[in-house]
Amino acid sequence: MKSAIQSCSVSLRELLRQALVTDPDLDTFFDPGQGGVMTVSLLTPQELVEMNSEGVSLWLYRLQRDEQTLNQPPRRVATNQFEQPPLPLRLHYLVAPIVSHDTRPQAPELEQHILGKVLQVFNDLGSLRGSSLLADLAGQPLEIFVRLEPLTLEEITRVWDALELSYQLCVSYEVSVVPITSGRASRDQPAVDSVIDEMGVAAVVEQP
Repeated sequence: MKSAIQSCSVSLRELLRQALVTDPDLDTFFDPGQGGVMTVSLLTPQELVEMNSEGVSLWLYRLQRDEQTLNQPPRRVATNQFEQPPLPLRLHYLVAPIVSHDTRPQAPELEQHILGKVLQVFNDLGSLRGSSLLADLAGQPLEIFVRLEPLTLEEITRVWDALELSYQLCVSYEVSVVPITSGRASRDQPAVDSVIDEMGVAAVVEQP
């Protein structure tokens, strides 16, 4: 499943969008039916600002292999076939509320309110599974954990420096484990039907 990363991002985005649209204190900002123009986007904070858009940037800024599950053995999918193990990934998302300080006098308060809702949603959720998994992950027997990632001010600042933007209110989440399945065909290997014990007799040689 090479699209697992994209499907995970889509699942998280839709989860947040639904929560913000249905929140009685934030629906007027996010619900198009009530004139809301804010959105949850996978764009970087910089791209949202450049597009004069507002809402939440759910930006995948880093990914790494999950070392704890990296060396899983091949999985038997048939009597004489083995499937190559997937590549397990940890995804790191920067979540930043983007509100125009030029047009909204209460922008700082609104950013904090939005971020508080994000924290509430992910804390209550804990993991993505079942109906929370969308796109190509839908129907998969997976549980993907969502964990608030404690980063130092220096680590967060380096991310904003890379974006060439001033530091903004944000949090980071680690999402794991997202599997990228192998594109190689299943490997044929005959099953072992029985094991025959062999016994030998050691000769004892007497020393003169």
